[in-house]
Amino acid sequence: MDAAHTHSHTHSHTSGSHDSHHHDHDHDHNEHHDHSGHVEQFRRLFWWNLLLAVPVIAFNSMFAMLIGYDLPASGWTTWISPILGTVMFLWGGRPFLTGGWQEIKDRSPGMMLLIAMAITVAFGASWGASLGLLAHDLDFWWELALLVVIMLLGHWIEMRSIAQTTNALGSLAALLPDEADVIRNDTVTTIPAADIVAGDITLIRPGGSVPADGVVVDGSASMDESMITGESRPVRREAGDVVTAGTVAVDSGLRVEVTAIGEDTTLAGIQKLVADAQSSSSRAQRLADRASGWLFWFALAAAAITAVTWSVLGMPESAVVRTITVLVIACPHALGLAIPLVVSIATERAARGGVLITDRLALETMRKVDVVLFDKTGTLTKGEPTVTAIDAADGYSDDDVLALAAAAEADSEHPLAIAVTRSAESRDLDVPRASNFTSSPAVGVKATTDNGIRVEVGGPYLLEEHGLDARDIAAEWSQQGAIILHVLSDGHVIGALRLSDEIRPESRTAVDALHREGVEVMMITGDAEAVANAVGEELGIDRVYSGVRPEDKAAKVRTLQDEGRTVAMVGDGVNDAPALTQADAGIAIGAGTDVAIGSAGVVLASSDPRSVVSVRHLSQATYRKMQQNLWWAAGYNIAAVPLAAGVLAPIGFILPMSVGAVLMSLSTVVVALNAQTLRRLDLSPESVD
Repeated sequence: MDAAHTHSHTHSHTSGSHDSHHHDHDHDHNEHHDHSGHVEQFRRLFWWNLLLAVPVIAFNSMFAMLIGYDLPASGWTTWISPILGTVMFLWGGRPFLTGGWQEIKDRSPGMMLLIAMAITVAFGASWGASLGLLAHDLDFWWELALLVVIMLLGHWIEMRSIAQTTNALGSLAALLPDEADVIRNDTVTTIPAADIVAGDITLIRPGGSVPADGVVVDGSASMDESMITGESRPVRREAGDVVTAGTVAVDSGLRVEVTAIGEDTTLAGIQKLVADAQSSSSRAQRLADRASGWLFWFALAAAAITAVTWSVLGMPESAVVRTITVLVIACPHALGLAIPLVVSIATERAARGGVLITDRLALETMRKVDVVLFDKTGTLTKGEPTVTAIDAADGYSDDDVLALAAAAEADSEHPLAIAVTRSAESRDLDVPRASNFTSSPAVGVKATTDNGIRVEVGGPYLLEEHGLDARDIAAEWSQQGAIILHVLSDGHVIGALRLSDEIRPESRTAVDALHREGVEVMMITGDAEAVANAVGEELGIDRVYSGVRPEDKAAKVRTLQDEGRTVAMVGDGVNDAPALTQADAGIAIGAGTDVAIGSAGVVLASSDPRSVVSVRHLSQATYRKMQQNLWWAAGYNIAAVPLAAGVLAPIGFILPMSVGAVLMSLSTVVVALNAQTLRRLDLSPESVD
């Protein structure tokens, strides 16, 4: 990646929600979609530099001496290392040099500056040695080549694990139709949605989505607004009601007068919330950056002490050699690989378990989370109505009522009708055939079965039309927030069906598992209080926020954060996008919309809430591995630097570069092997029970 990226990378990971979306605004605004380009760039750089490194190392006299082979005596071979080494320094080292410069400008020394310093010192010293200006021991071309190659490899692995990041805002726009049918001069014309102007009358066909915010002027329909409000059931909208862009007319057509377009629509408002949350980046630093920051100062201090001590002892030659050696050795090869490898293996392991990690920070944060906030619809519940109870009149069985209701609903596309027919199928009922199907919005459906029974199914208006009373249990059901369908046979009430959003069987396990780990579980929903509390009680949830408007969800998350809580938000709708982005860790349930996926740091391919617990376990394991690797990687440097500085020189021991190099390679191998153990982690939802 180029300069701007290199730097913002070190920070953008810290941001609380979305990796490369959270930019440091100043220098990284317009490139956040270009990660795949960076992967490609680092891959190329790594392979080319690996090719160059072979001759640089092989023809390096110091390396030949360390390993113990002879180089041809002819003069030209001595220039292979310096010339190719210079190419490696300027070309392979460029991302680190620009990154290091950026860290100096930002006054936050870290990994990039540490690498830049080591390769620059090695480059300068090696030229000095090659030209005979400095001691022969300072011929570090082989060390420079190794450093550049290993660091490029680490960065390539790192970029690859980030490149899966998606762009949420593109997916929000995808909810809007590309074209709209507009009535102008009494004729219907199809125009691109972008050309709609306020005041246009648009025609929304059944199943079509609304292109712009507006007011219904004619017709009435059940609108599926779940992508905007998260409300699970379709909402009735008729003349005079407001409809928002992106919502879908489920059962019948509408004419809508457009009131707001483009920037002014609700959807654009949500887009803006997501964009704002993504760009506000926090400054907390990743683990590896903190470690590199410390190592940088450690190296500088060690170098300064070395230079002063050897000079005071009256050995200026040794002072130069030792100081340079310290600066070169201080760059942790293993550290460059330690974290990216762990992250990359964790990401890959997670993906095999159906967990996509788009923001490494969300993964790092999950272990510290003390509140998990679930959106109800589609997350803890299935997000679609299901028949949950049947009440039959005397002389009828539950099956009779359901079978007749299913007969009448057979031809309807309405979500409630589908729920009724599904329920009859699941019970293997013998559903009579029906004909003369008619449906009237807000009232219900009618049909006549083959044996001549006139069946009607509908809500409270249907009973009003017939002047009939609801069955006693209906009042109790409606208090719990359920939807009630009354079933009439030849004008008499024969029963009622209770429909509600079914709770996923795994939700209870997930809530219990989180409680065992000392995490508070909360639920947030746009649904009415009665519905929300019923679900909350059934699942044993600590706190329930009901009737929360979509734009207020992010604010609720912020309120919890202001109380000092670390919040993970789990959701699936567009309306959750700003909250997912605001949360410390945003988790999208995979069956949800692209937008939720784009604004979450973790995406669960399954809709199983138990996976939230698995992600927490993965986060804990990843963090442990990172810490172990940091100690291995930095530990080598902490020990090697004083030895290279000559602490034991009085007893005749100075760490030869060769031993340093072997130890360094060893620590890199240990780190790589240690990261591999993450592959054995069990992430299946069943492991949570």
